[in-house]
Amino acid sequence: MAKILIVEDNEMNRDMLSRRLERRGFTTVIAVDGGAGVAKARTEAPDLILMDMSLPVIDGWEASRQIKADPALAAIPIIALTAHAMTSDRDKALKAGCNDYDTKPVDLPRLLGKIEALLGKPPSASPAPATPPASPAPPAPAS
Repeated sequence: MAKILIVEDNEMNRDMLSRRLERRGFTTVIAVDGGAGVAKARTEAPDLILMDMSLPVIDGWEASRQIKADPALAAIPIIALTAHAMTSDRDKALKAGCNDYDTKPVDLPRLLGKIEALLGKPPSASPAPATPPASPAPPAPAS
């Protein structure tokens, strides 16, 4: 199943998200500030990042910019998670490189829908190899 990096400084939010995601089969990795989030993105190679925007050390906007600026990490989808619910906050997160945006408190079914949309299929489910079409049977010889 997919690995999700949760970059969140609030212990209760980290615990709630990690437990609920793990119950649904995801593997979770935790970072408690933006700097640690960028470092964990490099070392853990997550399939998706849930990024709080109000973080110590480096805020989520800057951490997202740094991740998206690194060619080795740029393809990792990032969902901004924030209590900042204004349209301008959403625009700021998308401009920083986040692929999507969701508000706190987290509505888990809505967040799961966004995660699934960005991941498509879980990485562990590799597509079946393409089967070439069957060749038509040769015509029967005339008698």
